[in-house]
Amino acid sequence: MIVAFSVTPLGVGEDVGEYVADAVRVVRESGLPHRTDAMFTSVEGEWDEVMDVVKRAVAAVEARAPRVSLVLKADIRPGVTDGLTSKVETVERHLSA
Repeated sequence: MIVAFSVTPLGVGEDVGEYVADAVRVVRESGLPHRTDAMFTSVEGEWDEVMDVVKRAVAAVEARAPRVSLVLKADIRPGVTDGLTSKVETVERHLSA
């Protein structure tokens, strides 16, 4: 499964980069395949391990912010691995045709 999620601290002002970095650090230390862009971090793995990473990323932000917003989108497709790469490669292949 692939989960794309965004963790946003609320009540800490406009500059939230250091709080978001705490969440991304959790993802990177998890060892699971992941990608971070300007809006979301995507992480790939089995249900329990991915949800554990999301929970710990939220907790890392929650430890420093009075309120946390979580946006999550999941692609649950049993038997598929390396979806983070293969899904993008498929789109690129169609674009170059």
